[in-house]
Amino acid sequence: MITGMAGLLLPLLVLALAWWGWGARRAQMGGALPPGPRPLPLLGNLLQLQSGRLDRALLELSRRWGSVFTVRPGPRPAVVLCGYAALRDALVLQADAFSGCGAMAVFERFTRGNGIVFSNGPRWRTLRNFALGALKEFGLGTRTIRSESWRRRLRYDPALLPPRPPSGTPFDPRRLLGNAVSNVICSVVFGKRYGYGDPEFLRLLDLFNDNFRIMSSRWGEIYNIFPYLLDWLPGPHHRIFRNFADLRVFISEQIQRHQQTRQPGEPRDFINCFLDQMDKEQQDPESHFQEETLVMTTHNLFFGDTETTSTTLRYGLLILLKYPEVAAKVQAELDAVVGRARAPRLEDRVRLPYTNAVLHEIQRFISVLPLGLPRALTRDAHLHSHFLPKGTFVIPLLVSAHRDPTQFKDPDCFNPTNFLDDKGEFQSNDAFMPFAPGRRMCLGASLARSEIFLFLTAILQRFCLLPVGNPANIDLTPHCTGLGNVPPAFRLRLVAR
Repeated sequence: MITGMAGLLLPLLVLALAWWGWGARRAQMGGALPPGPRPLPLLGNLLQLQSGRLDRALLELSRRWGSVFTVRPGPRPAVVLCGYAALRDALVLQADAFSGCGAMAVFERFTRGNGIVFSNGPRWRTLRNFALGALKEFGLGTRTIRSESWRRRLRYDPALLPPRPPSGTPFDPRRLLGNAVSNVICSVVFGKRYGYGDPEFLRLLDLFNDNFRIMSSRWGEIYNIFPYLLDWLPGPHHRIFRNFADLRVFISEQIQRHQQTRQPGEPRDFINCFLDQMDKEQQDPESHFQEETLVMTTHNLFFGDTETTSTTLRYGLLILLKYPEVAAKVQAELDAVVGRARAPRLEDRVRLPYTNAVLHEIQRFISVLPLGLPRALTRDAHLHSHFLPKGTFVIPLLVSAHRDPTQFKDPDCFNPTNFLDDKGEFQSNDAFMPFAPGRRMCLGASLARSEIFLFLTAILQRFCLLPVGNPANIDLTPHCTGLGNVPPAFRLRLVAR
């Protein structure tokens, strides 16, 4: 009897919350939004959107409703931008209007709108300009790594690749790749690297990975729709916030150590730069440079680089296992251009057109953040004959640019010639946007591009990739797809060439 009552009350509670949230949002928005599928009473389009494959469901809806349409995945209406043209016209040609960050409940509860990624208005502009300047001081531009010291660090550092397993032994590359990628951002933010067996470091990586996986699962998807309800229900989503709390403690301890050891005016890393700015503005009551902001900003930099880059690398290895002929062609080009006596360098990219095309195609094919991060309009705008009022919640469906048949040949298939011209030279494409275009472009884009190139070329130069089982049976379907496309777990073998 009690179980039956609970089964009845839970849907009623969901419907009540949906009704309240939907009504409040409609009152706030005022005015019509672009057309879209007819919402069900109270629940909107939630039941029409396949849980776990929201990106595919939105792509399917766009075939009927066009490149700009409205859905209600629960109580809140969202305008979806689908296809290269709509994304370009909004995020690039109207970059200022689409520069706001749309709230995601799972991050909002932790950040409270603080940090670089999830802040808005003057705070966001101030923090972003500061971060861009600080990262450039360390040689990291938004598009290139300019500092020769950073190029040497990435080129020669023996920690570029983690300790390899015994030749031919099957292993899961997740942790090894995560270690290597995270150590690069550690040197930027903390001014230090960690040993690959350091328990503190391993714990940090596991927290980031666990959060990325849960937030990309059905639990993360539903939490962002009904946060107030999910806060009261059991489930793995609660682990996200326990992990966040542990990450906050770790980052706060690093900041305290910097405060005790730093030399003001002589910054060695990003944290020291931020602390120097805090000193300069300590008398300003409206300063955006506070310790809590530093904690959130540090978390943003870590999460944005470590998980997306290591996931891209892991997915890239899985794709190359599936297509050994592509890996063999990359290795042949590396042998001809770089040889095996030295490690690949960033400046080699221009002489490795096929390799460069393969790396771009990996990122296009997997679309590691398929929905991007949501936007919110900072002012009224018009897009493709639709009026969008200030505050509109926008989903920039980045995967739709990567799967746009007007921009790429056979977009649902892995095909490196998407980035090659008729002469076999590398050819860029404006529809390639894994780091999101416009004002909210990922701060670590240049670092991620460099890491993807250097890690994968270093592995392919030294090793043959061997699958565990028949490569024809490898499934490239994401294990989770929500916030991110997470590849299925797999093992491979590395054999020295």
